Amino acid sequence: MILALLRMMIFAGILACVSPVAAQVSDAGLRGHGGPIRAIAVLGGGRVVTAGFDGAIIIWDVNAGRAERVLRFHDSAVNALVVRADGCLVSAGDDAKIAVWCEGENTPREILTGHSGPVSALAAASGKLFGGGFDGSIRLWTTGGKSSTRYSHQAPVTSIFAGSSGALLSASQDGSVVMNSVGETGRTHTLKLPTSVNSIAALPGNHFLLACADGRLREVDDQLKVVREIELPDGPLTTVVISPDGKSIAAAGMRTPVTLIDVASREVKSRILGPGLPIWALAFSQDSRELYTGGADRALRSFDVATGNANGNSIAPASRTELPEPKDRGAQVFRACLACHGLTAADTNLAGPTLYGIMGRRIASMPGYTFSELLKKLDIVWTPETIAKLFEVGPTVYTPGTKMPEQRLTDPEDRQALVEWLSRVTKP
Repeated sequence: MILALLRMMIFAGILACVSPVAAQVSDAGLRGHGGPIRAIAVLGGGRVVTAGFDGAIIIWDVNAGRAERVLRFHDSAVNALVVRADGCLVSAGDDAKIAVWCEGENTPREILTGHSGPVSALAAASGKLFGGGFDGSIRLWTTGGKSSTRYSHQAPVTSIFAGSSGALLSASQDGSVVMNSVGETGRTHTLKLPTSVNSIAALPGNHFLLACADGRLREVDDQLKVVREIELPDGPLTTVVISPDGKSIAAAGMRTPVTLIDVASREVKSRILGPGLPIWALAFSQDSRELYTGGADRALRSFDVATGNANGNSIAPASRTELPEPKDRGAQVFRACLACHGLTAADTNLAGPTLYGIMGRRIASMPGYTFSELLKKLDIVWTPETIAKLFEVGPTVYTPGTKMPEQRLTDPEDRQALVEWLSRVTKP
C-alpha cells in the first residue's frame, strides 16, 4: 500500500514518495488517504491534489486513475492548499507551518513559520500569499519567507479569499468577516454574523458567498452587506466554491450533501448523494465540467457538473472490513468514527490512533502516533466514563489541543451503547 511504502521512506523528519507511485487497485478504486480529505487543489492537466487529516498530500492523475506522487512534511493534519501563480503548490497544517512545493520536487522549497498555532486557511493573488490561523491573525508572506500581520480576528480564522480584483476577505469562527484590499492600503469593511463562517467564494459582479454553520449561504456585496440568503438542509456548511466559468456554485457540509446551484437563478439544480458525509472540500476542474469532492470517506471523487452523475475516473479507498457486531447500536454510532479510527492493532495508518486496547490507556500515549503537546499534558485515562464524557461535552472542551473534529452525542443512550460496544470489541 502507499502508506506502508511511505513509512519506510522517513528521512530527517521529511517523508516523500518519488514519482510515479503505484497505488493499490481494488473493486472500490484506489487506496489513498488514511483519514478524511480536508482540502483539494487543481493543478490542471488532469492533476488534482488532496490533503488530509492524516498529514498526507497526494497528487492524483485523475485521467489515469492513479497516485502520481505522495508527499509528507507536515507532522499533523493538513488544513489548506492553494496554487500560486508560478504553479507552486502551498500547503498549511496544524503544525503551524506553511510549505511551498514546486514542480518535480519531493521536499518543500520553502518552509514558512510565523503563526503561533495551526494554520487553517490560505489564499494567493497578485503575487502575494496570505495565511490565516487559529491565532486569529492574517499574515502576508513575501519573498525570503518574511511575513507581516495584516490584521487579526478575535477567534480562529476559518477562511481567506484573495481575488484578482484586489479584494481580500477573511472570516472566523465567531462570525466576523473582514474585507480590505490585497494591497497594503485600502478601505476596510466588516460584518458580524451570529454564526461561524466556514468558507468564502467570489461571485460575478464583485459579490461573495459565505458558507455558514447555520446551514445558510449568505451573499454579500462589495461592502459586506447581506443581499441574499440561500438555506440548505441539515445544518453546518463546511465549504463553497464557484466554477471558473462563473455559472455554477457547489456547497456541502457536515450533513448537507453536495449541492449544485445555478449562479444566474440562484436555484438549486441538483444534489449529489454519493459522497460520504461530512464533506470538507470541493473544487471545480479548470474547464468547469467536473466537480471534485473529498471528505470523511477518504475518497477523491469526480462528478459531471451538467448531470450530477459520478465520472468513471472517481478515486476511492478500498472498502473497510465490516464492523464487529454490526447490528449493535454501538456499532451504528461508531460508523461516523471509521474514517479516522481503526479497532485492531494493525490499524496504525489512519488519521487518528487505533482504538485497540483503548480502555485503561492514558491519553496521548499510543506508540507510533504523533500527539500534540497539549494532549500529552492532560490527566485523562480512557474508560467508559471518560469516553462518554468526551462525546457529552465535545472534544474541543474535554481534550483541548486535539485535531479531532468537533462532535457530540447528545443522546445518553447512544453514548452508553458506544462505550459498551467499544469495551468489548477493542479488548486485546
